[in-house]
Amino acid sequence: MKREHKILFTPFKIGKLQLKNRIVMTAMTGTALINKGKFNSSVTEYYIERARGGVGLIISGCSVVYDMFGRDYWVNDAVDVFEGPIKTLMEQIHDAGAKFFMQIGAGLGRVANLEVGQKFAGADVNKVQFAPSQLPNVWNRQRIHREMNKEEIEKIIAAMIETAALAKSAGIDGVEIHAVHEGYLLDQFAIANTNHRKDEYGGSLENRLRFATEIIKGIKRECGADFPIMVRYGAVSKMKGFNSGALPGEDYVEFGRNLEESPAVARLLEKAGADALDADNGSYDSWYWAHPPVYMHKACNLPEAEYIKNFVRIPVICAGRMEDPDLSAKAIENDKIDAVGIARQFLAEPEYVEKIRKEDFENIRPCIACHNGCLGSLLAGEGVSCALRPATMREKEYELIPAEKKRNVMIVGGGISGMEAARVAKKRGHEVVIYEKSGRLGGAFTAAAAPAFKEADKKLIDWYKHQMEENQIPVVINTCVNEALIREVNPDVLINACGAFPRQVPIQGADSSHVIEVKELLLKGCCLDGKTVVVGGGLSGCEAAYQLALNGGCVRIIEMAEDILQGKFLSMANSSMLRDLMKRHDIEVLTSTRLRRILNGEIEIEQEHKIMKIPADHVVMATGYLPKETFFDRSEVKEVYTVGDAVKAGSLMDAIKDAYQIALKI
Repeated sequence: MKREHKILFTPFKIGKLQLKNRIVMTAMTGTALINKGKFNSSVTEYYIERARGGVGLIISGCSVVYDMFGRDYWVNDAVDVFEGPIKTLMEQIHDAGAKFFMQIGAGLGRVANLEVGQKFAGADVNKVQFAPSQLPNVWNRQRIHREMNKEEIEKIIAAMIETAALAKSAGIDGVEIHAVHEGYLLDQFAIANTNHRKDEYGGSLENRLRFATEIIKGIKRECGADFPIMVRYGAVSKMKGFNSGALPGEDYVEFGRNLEESPAVARLLEKAGADALDADNGSYDSWYWAHPPVYMHKACNLPEAEYIKNFVRIPVICAGRMEDPDLSAKAIENDKIDAVGIARQFLAEPEYVEKIRKEDFENIRPCIACHNGCLGSLLAGEGVSCALRPATMREKEYELIPAEKKRNVMIVGGGISGMEAARVAKKRGHEVVIYEKSGRLGGAFTAAAAPAFKEADKKLIDWYKHQMEENQIPVVINTCVNEALIREVNPDVLINACGAFPRQVPIQGADSSHVIEVKELLLKGCCLDGKTVVVGGGLSGCEAAYQLALNGGCVRIIEMAEDILQGKFLSMANSSMLRDLMKRHDIEVLTSTRLRRILNGEIEIEQEHKIMKIPADHVVMATGYLPKETFFDRSEVKEVYTVGDAVKAGSLMDAIKDAYQIALKI
């Protein structure tokens, strides 16, 4: 390993439990051990694979001890699940060399998505529509949560203690309390502006933390002083008010927990018996801190975690874009933190730790902080996975099995979907060649990766290029595939990954010299003088507008729909931060607005049946894409498949998943 990374591979302790290294796989939604009172079998291979990949400590996804949507079951009733499959899983994880904590949760309070919850069979959201005090729901501020009674609090405390005892009996090494963090129920109790109670669970800081500290003390009493307890801890809430987050560097008055109060909270948790703090920042009102998207800087939560470490004697782990091993190793070396918490990078790359140890950096598939597969997909009801790695949480279903018969596969298009199809097909034993019309690999994603804040996207293209070299997949560039070439190659299988073309808007002035398509603008660096109007408020249009503003441009966006950023699987963490950044940079957004004409120095628009003109020295067309028409289905090749934007222009996740599935079945 690199000398600079050695500190990452030194042991450290949480309580009396020794961990083999300082890399912690932190908890992620959708990866809980127990779901609806039953063992979540989809996590078995998921956790074992990452344990084999070298991580020191794995923390499970959160198991809230009662049903979050009012159905009649409690986690601590699932005794047979702990005694059976969980115990077996722990033995396998320990055999692989990792330790394991179960994250157990006291609930959601005002952050529960009740509209989603009430769709489930047997749901009764009224039972769980509670909070410390009467508070507005994050997702629907018209819904007001009632104040919890003491009996409900005591029942949850008892269930948390009993669940921890069951975890210990199953061979689980410790528990993480979820959470005085991210605005969940225990955090709502801890924060003065969300706790207006007059009893022993409200008022003073010690009272507001009583719910959390009684859980910690009770677990220690039941499981013994040596049973490790970690607390998921939000150092600073980063919220200006309900549903209002604070951007990096913003001057604001903290509505939640501030940095002045945070050390006292940390000390009270330590005094109660917490053995470590798993620290970050943020709340559902500032989701982009707890789930930092591509627009957030690296190690965004490190300054606050470092500050908290000065006030406690227990280890402090920092999470939040800490996947750069140079950065995380330096933070530990300089005694800023004791260990690094990494979550979504493990969705994209199970062998992340081992590849760092072996200095195999080129083969680490980067997390691009898109949140499409881990958050967007989950909220869309399709379960958690990874936009870049379809096999995540579907390890058995998507296992790469050698092909029964070796075949010659011709892939037309060297974009992401074409390279993914090539990679998977070659790993299964097929002979594969990519034919690319342009002079480079990457396709449309090259433009998407062009903005300055898309460093991880650029790394993904590099990763795919390396996979082509590593797997010895020939790439023929500057080649347009025609019928003669297909006859010459005579493939058994042809995969059409030739992408899409910009949707043409039939209006006056669309072909003017001051009109530019968004992909071309992104590739040219997003530098335009004067006033620019971006037509289309999807992700590419908004990101182009943001990059233009970063470069000093004056930008407006017009969008026909009632709102911007409505793409499939787009997470609120990403969309809310991009919206806030556009506001910071004075990007005006006109929704329900139709472009009528492009004129010289201005455009004509229609909004609410009113026709008006606005200045426009430049017009950027970000109106979407349509699949390219091809003749491949009419060729002599018996098997022709279409993947990526050539099927439907859309998300990167769909493009990769389509390619993976096709390559898996040929």
